[in-house]
Amino acid sequence: MQPTAITEVLGRQTMKAMVQDRYGPARDVLSLGEIPIPTIGPDEVLVRVRASSVNAMEWHLMNGKPYLMRLAFGLRPRSAVLGADIAGTVVAIGEDVTRFEPGDEVFGEIGAGAYAEYARARVDHLTHKPAATRFEDVAVVGVAGLTALQGIRDVLAVGSGQKILINGASGGVGTYAIQIAKDLGAEVTAVCSTRNVDQAHRLGADTVVDYTRDDITATPARFDSIFDLPGNHPLRDCKRLLATGGVYVMVGGPKGDWAGPLPRLLASQLVFAPGEKRAANFTATSRAADLAELGGLLASGRIRSVIEDRFPLAEIAVPLDRQGRFHARAKTLVDVEGGI
Repeated sequence: MQPTAITEVLGRQTMKAMVQDRYGPARDVLSLGEIPIPTIGPDEVLVRVRASSVNAMEWHLMNGKPYLMRLAFGLRPRSAVLGADIAGTVVAIGEDVTRFEPGDEVFGEIGAGAYAEYARARVDHLTHKPAATRFEDVAVVGVAGLTALQGIRDVLAVGSGQKILINGASGGVGTYAIQIAKDLGAEVTAVCSTRNVDQAHRLGADTVVDYTRDDITATPARFDSIFDLPGNHPLRDCKRLLATGGVYVMVGGPKGDWAGPLPRLLASQLVFAPGEKRAANFTATSRAADLAELGGLLASGRIRSVIEDRFPLAEIAVPLDRQGRFHARAKTLVDVEGGI
C-alpha cells in the first residue's frame, strides 16, 4: 500500500512512538516522539497496536550489549522503534496479503516496531487472536512463548513421563516453559527464588527448588532434559544432572558486556562432546503456525500469561531499565493504546 493510501485510510501521516537514535540506558536514549506512520510492502500489514511487552531482547537492542552484536545491528541502532511482541487490529494490508483483512484482531512477534501507535508486520509473523483470549494475554506471549514452545517441544522433544529441569522458572520464558512442559506430560522441576516458589507451584511445577536455600547441582535427581535460562551453574555440573541420553539447552546465559553468552555456548559443545549427553543451542523464530498454537493453548486455558506489571507507552523506560537487572518476574505489559 502506497503512503498516500495509508494516509487516506488513517486520516493522518504521523504517529506517537518511543524512539531512540543511540545506544544506552532507557532513561537516556528513549523519548516519546511523533514520527511517520510506516508504509507496508506487498506481503505486509499495518497494525494499530493495542499492547506489547518487555523482553530481554529489547534491553539488549536498546543498550547495544553485548558489544559483539553491534557487528550485526550497527554502530548506531538500525531500528528507531523497539518492541517485538504485538497485539492489535489490522488497518491496512499489502496487495499480496490474503490471510488478513482490515479489522482482524491479531498478535505476533515482529522483531521491532511495536512501541508505537502503528506497526508494520510480515504476515508470517502474525496470527489471528482467538476470540476467547484477551489482548493483554496474547500481547505478552510472542518472544517468551515461542522460546519456551520451540525449545521444549522441538529442541528438547519433551514428552510424557520425562523429567525436565527448568532453571530460571520465574521470568517470562520460564513461566510459559513450566506450563508447556506440563501440557506435554513432563514431570517438572523448577528453580527460582523464594518469592516465586508459590507461583511456580501454581503454574504446575511438580517440584520447586528455592535457589536461595538449596543448590540444585547438589541434588541426586537426574533429568532427561535441562532448560537453562540464567546459565549460572558450571557446565560440568549441568552435565552431571542429566540422565544418560539427556539434552541440555541454554536459552539465556551470562550477560557480559562484550561477548555475552557466546563463550558459554561454545564451551558447552566442548564439555558435552563426545558422550551420551549432549548440549543443543537454538534461537527461537517467529512462525505463524507456532503463534497460532500458543493462541490455542491460551484460549483453551491449558496455559496462561502471567502479567506481573503494566505500564503506559510513555513510561516504558521504567520496566526496560528494570529488565537490565535480569531478575524480571513473569511478564510486563506495555499498554500502547490505553485502557488494556
